[in-house]
Amino acid sequence: MNIWKTPVDIKIANERSKNTMAEYLGIEFIEVGDDYLVAKMPIDARTKQPIGIMHGGTSCVLAETVGSTAGNYCVDMNTHYCVGLDINTNHLRSMREGYIIGTAKPFHLGRTTQVWEIDIRDEANNRVSINRLTLAVLTRK
Repeated sequence: MNIWKTPVDIKIANERSKNTMAEYLGIEFIEVGDDYLVAKMPIDARTKQPIGIMHGGTSCVLAETVGSTAGNYCVDMNTHYCVGLDINTNHLRSMREGYIIGTAKPFHLGRTTQVWEIDIRDEANNRVSINRLTLAVLTRK
């Protein structure tokens, strides 16, 4: 089942990230399916804590970015938009280098709220974190 109300174009999704935290941290949208959106993010000096491992907030930033972007494609962007209400992250594995890859899939797509699961894995497909993002669906004025 296709969930998108606005067609998802990976190139446009990446262009929308220009001059934002997503661009600064190197987040790149890489794949879209009928009910999911995928983005990747490098683990480097921008995303590490002082002891040399990935900062936990890195998972939150990737999860919020891919989940919020997906959520906005599930509404008519001419009349509505989505913003984060709550995010929950469980850190399962640390990383020192490489990429993390986040896949956003919806649990619930309602009129006023959306709930998304963002599964974050490393390049070897090991789960790094599990994330749940709740979005508010707001009307443009």
